[in-house]
Amino acid sequence: MNNLAIVAENLTYQYGDLTAVNAINFQVGEGEILGFLGPNGAGKSTTVKMLTGQLVPKSGQATLLGMNIAKQPKQIQAQIGVCFENTNLYEEMSALDNLKLFARLYGSNADAESLLDRVGLNGRGKDKVQTYSKGMKQRLMVARALVNEPRILFLDEPTDGLDPVSSETIRNLIKEEQAKGTTVFLTTHDMLEADKLSDRVAFINQGKIVALDTPHKLKQQYGKRAIMAEVEMADGRLETREITLDEANTGTAVADLFANEKVVTLHSEEATLEDIFIQITGRSLV
Repeated sequence: MNNLAIVAENLTYQYGDLTAVNAINFQVGEGEILGFLGPNGAGKSTTVKMLTGQLVPKSGQATLLGMNIAKQPKQIQAQIGVCFENTNLYEEMSALDNLKLFARLYGSNADAESLLDRVGLNGRGKDKVQTYSKGMKQRLMVARALVNEPRILFLDEPTDGLDPVSSETIRNLIKEEQAKGTTVFLTTHDMLEADKLSDRVAFINQGKIVALDTPHKLKQQYGKRAIMAEVEMADGRLETREITLDEANTGTAVADLFANEKVVTLHSEEATLEDIFIQITGRSLV
């Protein structure tokens, strides 16, 4: 792995008697996109809040860009951008003024109009935020996270509630940031999005990391590939047949299928990250 942007060692947080994050360990390289995946209540947001200085770990430690989160919070804040699912924007101000205000707080000369253009809000910059839809506010939050040109970008469900076009805009922005060398810590329960974007993914369940690897290797280790065949029955009905690949009798099963059935369509199918998460944890992401 390249130089490390994030290192977490036995990071733990409790809400009363509830252990929300339980002694997790992981590393994220500079310029890497890590998908941090799990259902609601799994510990995703709590982990981000510890890493970004909003919560103090009960035990364990973490460093960002070599700086300790407990000892050097101000230095860290200058190097990170954070977008949380819940907005905390100034509703009475325009989008442009929101961005300019936060740029001044960071001592940044960021081009607010350019940032709005990157998230698809060009032409709406002078409108008050209170006139924005939920999705527009979400995109503005992403733009705000970029005002200080962060070296690490924390995105908490950045496309949740967005329409397909807006979601694609944000995904493209994430890829652009990575191309510039930015590290991206992406929390989501959208497995398809994580599969598209992430270099590696971590599954968190009940406060513990239960798997961490590239999407490809996780699919190799846990997933099953299959051939899905649509066959026509004697009465004209169509039925689906599934043949699992990588098994000793795969060749025989395929030969029998073509010998005994009228195959209409045939395609391969691989396990999704959702399938693998369910296999590992026994629960879905909903």
